[in-house]
Amino acid sequence: MKRTLLTFAAASLVATLLLAADKPFVYPQPPKSDQVDDFFGIKVADPYRDLENADSEPTKKWIEAENKLTFDYLAAIPERKKINEKLTALWNYEKYTVPFHEGGRYFFSKNTGLQNQNVLFTGATLPGEAKVLLDPNTLSKDGTVALSGTNITDDGKLMAYGLAVAGSDWQEWKVREIETGKDLSDDVQWVKFSAASWKKDGSGFFYSRYDAPASADQLKQTNYFHKLYFHKLGTIQDKDPLVYERKDHKDWNFNGQVTEDGRFLILNVSQGTEQKNRIFYKDLQKADSPVVELLNKQDAHYGFLGCEGNVFWFRTDLGAPKCRIVAIDITKPDNITTLVPEAPDPLENAEVVGDRFIASYLKDAHSAVKLFELSGKAAGEIKLPGLGTASGFQGKRKDTETFYSYVSFTEPLTIYRYDLKTGQSSVLFQPKVDFKSDDYATEQVFYPSKDGTKVPVFITYRKGLEKNGNNPTMLYAYGGFDISITPSFSPAVATWLQMGGVYAVANLRGGGEYGEEWHLAGTKLRKQNVFDDFIAAGEWLIANKYTSTPKLAISGRSNGGLLVGAALTQRPDLWGATLPAVGVMDMLRFQKFTIGWAWTSDFGSSENKDEFAAIYKYSPLHNIKPGTKYPPTLVTTADHDDRVFPGHSFKFAATLQAAQAGPAPTLIRIETRAGHGAGKPTSKIIEETADQWTFLFKNLQMKLPF
Repeated sequence: MKRTLLTFAAASLVATLLLAADKPFVYPQPPKSDQVDDFFGIKVADPYRDLENADSEPTKKWIEAENKLTFDYLAAIPERKKINEKLTALWNYEKYTVPFHEGGRYFFSKNTGLQNQNVLFTGATLPGEAKVLLDPNTLSKDGTVALSGTNITDDGKLMAYGLAVAGSDWQEWKVREIETGKDLSDDVQWVKFSAASWKKDGSGFFYSRYDAPASADQLKQTNYFHKLYFHKLGTIQDKDPLVYERKDHKDWNFNGQVTEDGRFLILNVSQGTEQKNRIFYKDLQKADSPVVELLNKQDAHYGFLGCEGNVFWFRTDLGAPKCRIVAIDITKPDNITTLVPEAPDPLENAEVVGDRFIASYLKDAHSAVKLFELSGKAAGEIKLPGLGTASGFQGKRKDTETFYSYVSFTEPLTIYRYDLKTGQSSVLFQPKVDFKSDDYATEQVFYPSKDGTKVPVFITYRKGLEKNGNNPTMLYAYGGFDISITPSFSPAVATWLQMGGVYAVANLRGGGEYGEEWHLAGTKLRKQNVFDDFIAAGEWLIANKYTSTPKLAISGRSNGGLLVGAALTQRPDLWGATLPAVGVMDMLRFQKFTIGWAWTSDFGSSENKDEFAAIYKYSPLHNIKPGTKYPPTLVTTADHDDRVFPGHSFKFAATLQAAQAGPAPTLIRIETRAGHGAGKPTSKIIEETADQWTFLFKNLQMKLPF
């Protein structure tokens, strides 16, 4: 027995030394087959198809072996412990969410620093004493149960709240008495992609869900019907009346919202991730009133803002790619009146508070906030501290105050109260972080992409940076689904900056930073523009001596993981290391898993001949070339991600490992009991980030200044 133990210990030591010396890796062998698919006469091999079954024994063994290889590699890097400690210390500060007011109470969430989940509080005044209303940390030992949504009755007595487990998109909704903190018997399950909205009298709430899955396989899919229900307080879910469904449109999703006056139920009808939507409504003051299809052309995006009598207000890009605010009289739906016209900067969001429109614009990817009377007349602006992101501004028609947050790359999120009478902002919650913001600077520059398009990039670094091409740099981006990437503070990024790194964020086409035209320029047949923008950002950073290839890392999550995968396979020579996280890597089959079918509005589909040709050219999985020297890569995913199916990352990692011709590590880190990221416990976020930064530390040949 002693000899066996000594042999095992010696083997482990040898393995560790080999890893530390960057010797060739021996990667685990995944299950393999001769699977070949035919796309319009083109034969496409898919040898690792079996890895799509995350619950099979061969896949489980592969996951276990891959994790062992990855964690053994990371454990051999002595600085891993210091990096984890620095991350933990920086993460340990109080964090608040933007408060809101309902029924004579204020509600906000707070995290003392390292709590896995935020805790929900309520109180009569702000600032002032507040009591805990819901602490998700008490609902599971590992902190994987997260609060996914809340809705308060108009009288402030009851709260409907949603819970999600292990980062899943599935939610379970319950009802809690706010005064006593006790839960009622109400329990609503199989909710997905839906909020809850109470009737004015508090008798129940509207919500959308799918039918209970008949099998585990069906649980992985969401391509069956979304239906809108009403849950009457005190009844079992089986008795919930169906409000609306469309069996003729399997891909429609419904989200119900009761108007502030309680008269109407507004149905937002979406189709996948398509930005264009439909608006229906139901008059709640009339018994058995029909659902009226107010805006049914799906010709634009319509965001409901509020109403006065029969007049509905919307933020829309109809005839205005950068959006405007309009009024529609529902008795004359074809008569659309512009209240706030389209401006040079995109109108990112709008709220109706204090009988005004609070309009949030994006000016070169940072916030600017303006006020308008309900007639559309300009009424000033809300001055912000600097180059950052402001959000919040919610409230009701007659409120005299609202709250918002402001954050930048170097300044943590601060909560402000805005007095609508005086026009003054005052600090409500300001965190104290062990990070000297004044030691760092953020600049925004514009660089040319491959086709000459000017693309903005934010660059943050320690003041006095020497542009000698030797600075470890992380380039981050997203580039999709009309999502704008604006300045934000992260303890992870703060740690990277303290490690001596430069942090660059590029605002690529495909996002919403410059309106719908900017978004569409990075979709479907034009998706390659996104990758060109990203690659051009890396080339610009190198040309301008911020960094060099051996010191340049790229990072992205989800659609950003696809971005990193495409950039990695198209320009393996350009990067010093890559971090593709929960990425969409198999672009020929993404629509077959979870909610993937909904992404065809941005990606197109391999089932369309022209779109297949475009997708096949950049699909990360299908553009890995055997015999290529790929840069150091750490793929990250979760074994039960029900947003981006983990099989994407599994197959990509296995294929990249088989193709790797160089000595650089090609590893995958697979989180267990976790999903796509939403609601992820703080402890798991810190662990994953520490491992990513440790990987970059070694492969970019960094030195710790702490």
